[in-house]
Amino acid sequence: MDALDLARWQFGVTTVYHFLFVPLTIGLGVYVAGLQTAWHLTGKEHYLRLTKFFGKLFLINFAMGVVTGIVQEFQFGMNWSEYSTFVGDVFGAPLALEALLAFFLESTFLGLWIFGWDRLPKRIHLACLWAAVIGSNLSAYFILAANAWMKHPVGYEVVDGRARMTDLWAVLTNSTALAQVPHVVAASFVVAGGFVIAVAGYRILRERGLGLRPERSRKDGRPARTAVGDATTPMRRLPDMWRTSLRAALVMTAIAGAVVAGSGDLSGQLLREQQPMKLAAAEGLRHDTAGAPFSIVPGVEVPGLLSLLAAHDPGATVQGVDDIQARYEKTFGPADYTPNLPVVFWSFRVMIGFGMATVGLSALGLWLTRRPRRRQGGPAKPVPGWFARLCVLALPLPAVAIISGWLLSEIGRQPWTVQGELMTAASVSPGVSLGEVAITLAIFTVLYGVLAVAEGVLLMRHVKAGPELPPVENMPAGTVPARPDEARLTPTLMY
Repeated sequence: MDALDLARWQFGVTTVYHFLFVPLTIGLGVYVAGLQTAWHLTGKEHYLRLTKFFGKLFLINFAMGVVTGIVQEFQFGMNWSEYSTFVGDVFGAPLALEALLAFFLESTFLGLWIFGWDRLPKRIHLACLWAAVIGSNLSAYFILAANAWMKHPVGYEVVDGRARMTDLWAVLTNSTALAQVPHVVAASFVVAGGFVIAVAGYRILRERGLGLRPERSRKDGRPARTAVGDATTPMRRLPDMWRTSLRAALVMTAIAGAVVAGSGDLSGQLLREQQPMKLAAAEGLRHDTAGAPFSIVPGVEVPGLLSLLAAHDPGATVQGVDDIQARYEKTFGPADYTPNLPVVFWSFRVMIGFGMATVGLSALGLWLTRRPRRRQGGPAKPVPGWFARLCVLALPLPAVAIISGWLLSEIGRQPWTVQGELMTAASVSPGVSLGEVAITLAIFTVLYGVLAVAEGVLLMRHVKAGPELPPVENMPAGTVPARPDEARLTPTLMY
């Protein structure tokens, strides 16, 4: 093992860790903004309580994402100076737009939203959150545009061994970026939706397990007295807010899943043209094949499906790994141009399998929690306990799927950092030793481990505590605190 191997491990570990927070921030921000919009339009209290509850989870995750993202920038200069020298004139433009425009917009208005409760007019306060959400999505666009340029470089020329940008618009509207941005952003909504689904399922189970499930009525026909601070207050007084949050997340996940599938289809067609080695490695296809089959798992193939997915033609020819290797040797010189085949092959299947499982869960949940037809009357169907448990157990699925997608994207590009222009072996800093990279890798691993524990403790503590309780004087008639000390609690938003 040399410095190059450890530098790749370091960038991979830190990026995967950081990427756990990015999609959750993107999707959860929009979800919270949607809840606050619903409160603004309807004035219903449960939307406000959900906004504040999930808003805290969003901010915890946002802060952790900022902290872990800082390390990424330093690595470009520390471990990858040759890469930075080559791409700096191109790569710097979208990164500057991300920092000076998108992140500035996001952080400024998020600060106004945090400290603007009861200080700003409701419309202005809501607009601050939407501005922050737009900023986070713009940030994702600029970062993904820069990443897409590495896979399909356009709008540049090489002068004195460095890439010089000739067309910023071409870089920002790269065909790879236009396919990658909706794919990754929609996948982020699936991740955030899966997180909310798990939290709602946990709260439903927790409150039922504590015996807070209300009775429909007392023997004298009057409404039962019910614990406040949960989703089980009489439905005529307060809607089941956990069912509301669950349904909203299920809808978001299902719609986002459809966008992921559509944009993924477009990405597959672009791979056939721009990165044929990655496509071949994802399928384990060794030789150029007309009517190439798709392997669900080794030994189980669907004839012609890969050609259909890659070219929308079941008889189209898809290039194979060995034949591409031979062609690249003639074009670029002797070298190993094959990525890690097992990692790319299985990352592709884990991404698809776990992603489809998450979207399937959302479709099942929408069916189970549907409202009866109007002519049937009666309250909405309660969330089945077994489904709530399934929601909690499914929490890792979308995160694993999107991380697998990142592994497919980045490892499948190897041995190139910039496709067809700069190889990874020529990108590493020449003055960095194996020991220096090993020390920083160990420090980052320990530091990120501590941050992971802190993140988990903060999130779980807040999820267990539940949303804030209304003052006793605002409790609906026939409602009592679940615990004596709850009567002293009042709603606050102290971030």
